[in-house]
Amino acid sequence: MSDLPKFSEPTRVVLDDIDRQIIALLHENARIPNVDLAREVGVSPSTCLARVRSLRERGVITRYTAEINPAALGFTLQALVSVRIRPGARHLMEQISAELRREPEVAQLFFLGGSEDFLIHVRVRDSEHVRQFVLKNLSANPAVALTETNLVFEHHTAESAGLRAVL
Repeated sequence: MSDLPKFSEPTRVVLDDIDRQIIALLHENARIPNVDLAREVGVSPSTCLARVRSLRERGVITRYTAEINPAALGFTLQALVSVRIRPGARHLMEQISAELRREPEVAQLFFLGGSEDFLIHVRVRDSEHVRQFVLKNLSANPAVALTETNLVFEHHTAESAGLRAVL
């Protein structure tokens, strides 16, 4: 039996052109009123609402969120921290992941295939803050074999955020 974390493979959902248009518009502005969304895709408001509900029920839309500027909150530095777990501690990966995701500095956490096990995107006040994060949460953990921290000078999100290929 593998000691690596288990991930469920989502079932691919069949989408038509209206679904794709709804997804694209909601991705651009999650707060668009249903009446405006319906007008944009050319359906009645009740049909549009039913479509959005169906997309949520099928797991296509998982949440609505606001994009926050971390620098406006004092988090002026971002870093990507690569983590390698000791071979004998791989059974702890899910626990380590859960603990890290609870840390307020963690913006994203990725399980990786390759030489590293995790990539952690952190938002911090300054270089001392990222240093303290690594020392407290990673270096002090006996399951962690290696960390490598890279500072992010600029961060850009693609307009489509990767959706263009599937829509």
